[in-house]
Parts: sequence; C-alpha cells; structure tokens
Amino acid sequence: MGKTGLRCLTALFIGVSIFISGGVWADEITDSIEEAIEYYKEGDFVEAVNSLDYASQLIRQKRSGNLESFLPEPLAGWSAEDVKSQATGAGFLGGMISAKRKYKKDKSSVTVEIITDSPALQSMVMMFSNPAYAPADGGKITKIKGQKAIIKYHPSQKSGEINIVVAKQYLISVKGQNIN
Repeated sequence: MGKTGLRCLTALFIGVSIFISGGVWADEITDSIEEAIEYYKEGDFVEAVNSLDYASQLIRQKRSGNLESFLPEPLAGWSAEDVKSQATGAGFLGGMISAKRKYKKDKSSVTVEIITDSPALQSMVMMFSNPAYAPADGGKITKIKGQKAIIKYHPSQKSGEINIVVAKQYLISVKGQNIN
C-alpha cells in the first residue's frame, strides 16, 4: 500500500471513529490508528495490521452497541432479558455485528435480533428476491410496512419466525415460542 492509500485509510478510520464513537472510544480508536501509522513508518507491517484490526474491532463493538438502542422495551406484562450484542471481525465466519434481546411472558418467549455487516445478510437478500425459496422452506413472503418479509409459523408448535431485510443492510429476525 502506498503513502496515498495509507493516508486515505487513516482518514477513513479517523473519520468513522469520530463520527460513530464518543469519549473513551474515540481516543482508544484514534490512538490505535496512530500507533498503526507509526508501525507502518517503521516497516513493522504485522504490528501495523494488528493495530488497525484492533481499531476496526473497537468500531464494530461501538456499532453493535448502537444497534442495542433499536431493540424495544418490553410490552406491558412482558419482561426482557439484558441485550446481548456481538461484534466479530471478518476473520471469524466472515464477520458480523448483532444485538438481540429475549422477551418473556408466562410460557411465551420472543427473541428479536438485528444483524448487520454479515455475509449471511447477502444470502437473505437473495432469498427475498427469489419468491420460490420461501415456500420451499415452509415460509411465506409478505410485506410488512413496505418491507419484504419471510414468515414461518408452525401452529401445532405455536412457534415461528419473521425475517425482514431492511435497506439491504440489516436483517431483523423475530422468533417466538409458545405464541398464541
């Protein structure tokens, strides 16, 4: 990578980290990027990559935390578990950022998960564009608030799921058990 490429990459990382991060995150992210630049100048490419990978992971973690805010509070009569978020780099199953929360009421449970930056998301986009796939897998394609969704429901088990791809960037999955 030439000096121009490194400068563009550095500017991109700094811009993204300042835009989506605040306080301690921005300092740790920019510190890691600056550390990578120093390693690069010294010719220590392995450590430069490690520092950039670390900064990338911090940005993904921050982004997964931002997804948490989109998970709703429980409805009246329902309880909710703590939100679980995950951010993995491209080296682990292609990478992904997700946040999920489980809701319970009596014997019923519903889990809502938001996933982005995942190779699996592209597979879902293809499934939504091919109407033959959903019925073959026991689902039905429909639109919810203008977004294509695949709904699967098993009345005998009182369970099912809804998968929606939003803006070709986010997979929203809602899975229910013992739902009447």
